[in-house]
Amino acid sequence: MTAAVFFGCAFVAFGPALALYIFTIATEPLRIIFLIIGKSSEGLKSINPGEKAPSMRLLAYVSGLGFGIMSGVFSFVNTLSDSLGPGTVGIHGDPPQFFLNSAFMTLVIILLHMFWGIVFFDGCEKKKWYTLLVVLLTHLLVSALTFISPYSGLNLVLAYIILVLTGIWAFFVSGGSCQSLKLCLLCQDKDSLLFNQRSR
Repeated sequence: MTAAVFFGCAFVAFGPALALYIFTIATEPLRIIFLIIGKSSEGLKSINPGEKAPSMRLLAYVSGLGFGIMSGVFSFVNTLSDSLGPGTVGIHGDPPQFFLNSAFMTLVIILLHMFWGIVFFDGCEKKKWYTLLVVLLTHLLVSALTFISPYSGLNLVLAYIILVLTGIWAFFVSGGSCQSLKLCLLCQDKDSLLFNQRSR
């Protein structure tokens, strides 16, 4: 049972982030390497002169997802390792769904970092300082949810509400519209959302 809990919680927490990485970032590793190094424009032009510099939206997405994965790993790795050991959760008053609740909270944190990165980059680029304040305050609120309320179910619901609202905000900030969402859901959108954007 411990292996099932370990793998189940690991896939809940990191599965969507891994899928996003594989399908959107790992398809162009050279571009991502130069984004990480920080010399994307000059490096890509010297290797492939016809290549456009990556957009600021792509950089925001990649860095947000990267920070989210790092945050998730650091916050959840000890909990995952405890799931393999002797079963002690619930003995001292812990809820029996502790591992599952932790996995879903880690997933929220990873996705929120991605959305916060997109919104934060847009706020910096357009000098919308209230946007940066909202990102910082929602970050503090989600981080403090576990201290505010001992009810993990309520914390998850509030965190997911913030996730949905921030995700909608990031979607529209990154150039999404109701029309593009409709075309995407009906599989009529021929353009890739990330890689066919114009550079800013």
